[in-house]
Amino acid sequence: METQTHPQSPLRRTVLAGTDFWNDSCSSEELRYALEHGATGATTNPTIVLQVLRRELGLWQDRIAELCAAHPTASERELTWLLIEEMAVRAASLLEPIFAREAGRKGRLSIQTDPTRYRDADALVAQATRFHGLAPNMQVKIPVTRAGLAAIEEATARGVNVNATVCFSVPQALAVGEAVERGLRRRREAGKQERMTPVCTIMVGRLDDWLKVVAERDELAPTPGTLDWAGIACLKRAHALFQERGYRTRLLAAAYRNHLHWSELVGGEVILTIPSEWQRRFNASALEVRPRFTDPVPAAVLEELARMPEFRRAYEPDGLRLDELDGFGATRRTLRTFIASYHELEGVVREIMLPDPDRRGGSR
Repeated sequence: METQTHPQSPLRRTVLAGTDFWNDSCSSEELRYALEHGATGATTNPTIVLQVLRRELGLWQDRIAELCAAHPTASERELTWLLIEEMAVRAASLLEPIFAREAGRKGRLSIQTDPTRYRDADALVAQATRFHGLAPNMQVKIPVTRAGLAAIEEATARGVNVNATVCFSVPQALAVGEAVERGLRRRREAGKQERMTPVCTIMVGRLDDWLKVVAERDELAPTPGTLDWAGIACLKRAHALFQERGYRTRLLAAAYRNHLHWSELVGGEVILTIPSEWQRRFNASALEVRPRFTDPVPAAVLEELARMPEFRRAYEPDGLRLDELDGFGATRRTLRTFIASYHELEGVVREIMLPDPDRRGGSR
């Protein structure tokens, strides 16, 4: 059935202004809404998969039971990954018409590698390679940790379209740009095509979250609203440096907390991956949709942010050394969240695979 479109919705006008948006979920229902408003991709991570599964458990419970029966020796970990892969493939199929229409430049589904393996480059590359083969329009998310950067280069060299994630800062984004370029050069030297669509996510809202934690911890009193600009400032600076250095990786904004994470980025040659609830809020808003990407962050805001050492680490191109990436506060907080969500996801699978006999209806 042909997708209904809403040519005058704020998100559709965002796309017309030159800024792509993706659905920040693998939910088929949410993705269909996003497609109606101009979305050209989708993303997922362990937290998102857990949320979708809890919300749509009635749609997936029988399928999980079927997977358990079809793989009688599989562990709950193996079954969990079979489920994640199947959810990703279903969402990717909804994007295939865009992928075909855009000759592979758009229409991809980002699936995240195992967050518990953030220190193991070989494991990340092996899983990325597997995910790459699940569907023609897969994009693979790899964290911007020290091991993750090595995996990003290697996966790119193998032809995997990467989406660098767990990234919050200018120095992390620049390290991704360099890693992808090294991978693409290796492809060229091997006589392979370099026409790929690498993406680097900057989790703008999660950087804001971290600075708010720091402000509370250090008993600071920032001007209300100032910290909501931190992620935007970093993304705009990273984009300018990417343009200057000729990196072929495209930047993507994620982790939405307020309308600035949308309105301030309209008009940029970037991607916005927006959760469904924020898509609906933006579409219902009366905010004028106009290009603001090239508008500078207010000078007073940037000056106040620069007084925070943690912001300077995120904003300055040399603010974080390679050996500091894994210890950066936003990185640690996000990895802990993703790993916890992944283990909760295993727990949901366990309840179907091995029901609690102490509960009514828990015996099979």
